[in-house]
Amino acid sequence: MPLTNAQYDELLRAYDMKQQNAREALARRREEIYRSLPAVRDIDREIADAGIRAAKERILGGDFDRSALKERLDRLSAKRAELLLAAGYEADALEMRYECPYCRDTGFVNGQKCRCFLDAQSRLLYDRYRLGSILQKENFAHFSFDWYSDTITDGKTGLTPRQYAQIAYDRARYTAGHIGEEGSSLFLYGRTGLGKTFLTHCIAKEALDSGYTAVYFTAGEFVSVMESAAFGRTGDSSFSDRIILECDLLIIDDLGTELTNSFVASRLFRCVNERILGNRTTVISTNLSLEEFRETYSERVFSRIASHYSIVKLVGDDIRLRKKRT
Repeated sequence: MPLTNAQYDELLRAYDMKQQNAREALARRREEIYRSLPAVRDIDREIADAGIRAAKERILGGDFDRSALKERLDRLSAKRAELLLAAGYEADALEMRYECPYCRDTGFVNGQKCRCFLDAQSRLLYDRYRLGSILQKENFAHFSFDWYSDTITDGKTGLTPRQYAQIAYDRARYTAGHIGEEGSSLFLYGRTGLGKTFLTHCIAKEALDSGYTAVYFTAGEFVSVMESAAFGRTGDSSFSDRIILECDLLIIDDLGTELTNSFVASRLFRCVNERILGNRTTVISTNLSLEEFRETYSERVFSRIASHYSIVKLVGDDIRLRKKRT
C-alpha cells in the first residue's frame, strides 16, 4: 500500500506550505517587534554586522578571535532576550517556529523520512482506502454488545457470546491505550461476521487520534506489499517495507483469506518477529481457528504470536446477517 506519485507530491507540497507559513509568520513577528522595540532591531543589525566582519577577516586571512566573537554574540543575544521578555514576548520570538522540530517541516531527518511524514502517510492511506469515513462510524463509541447473545453459553468455558465480546472489547481498549508497550499486541480470531474488523477499526481510530502512525492492511494488501518489497516491484517498495516494520500500529485484517505459501509465512514471521523486537504494536484478525492458523502459517509464526500477543476469541451469530433481518 505505497503512496502514489500524486499523493507523494501532495505531501511534499504540504511541507513546502508549512515552511512558507513559518517564514511568513516570522516576518510578521519581526516587523511587529522591530516597530515596538527598535532596540531589538539595532541588536539584530549589530549581530549581523559582527558576522559579516568575521567572515571577511577569515577570507582575508586576518586575525580572527573566535572566542571573542562568540562572547559578543552571546552577550547580544542575551540582551535581546531580556528586552523581548520585558515586553511580553517569548525569548525566542525571533526564531523560526516549525510544526515539527525534528525535521523543521522538511519531512526528512538525515536523509530519512521523518516520523511526521510517516504519520502523514498513514492518514493519506486511510483516506485512500476510504477508511477515514469508516472510522467515524466504526469506533469504540459506536460498539454495541446488543448484537451478542447473553443467554447461549459455550459448553467448554461457560461464557456467553456477549461475555466473549466484552473480553475482546476490553482488550482492544487496552491495546489502543498502550501503543508501543510490551504486551499490547492483539490476535483476534473467530468466525466471520463477529465484529473483528470493527474492533480493529476502533483501535486504529484511537491510535490516529492520539498521534500515532497506524497502517491498516487486508490480508491480500499485506501480501501484495510484502511481495513488492521483497522483489522491488515499485520504486517505493523499500519505504513500504519500512513503514510496515516501523509504524506504531500495524493492523492485518482477515489473515487467512489470501493465497498462502511458504513465502507468505516467512514474510509474516519476519514482520511479527521484528515488530516484537522493536516493541511495536500489531493487531491481527483471522477467521481461522488456532489450529488452522498454526497449520497455515507454521509453528514458529504461531509460537511468536502466542508468546507475545493477547489471543482473544469472538463467538456467536453473524452480526451482518442479524442486522439484515432487523
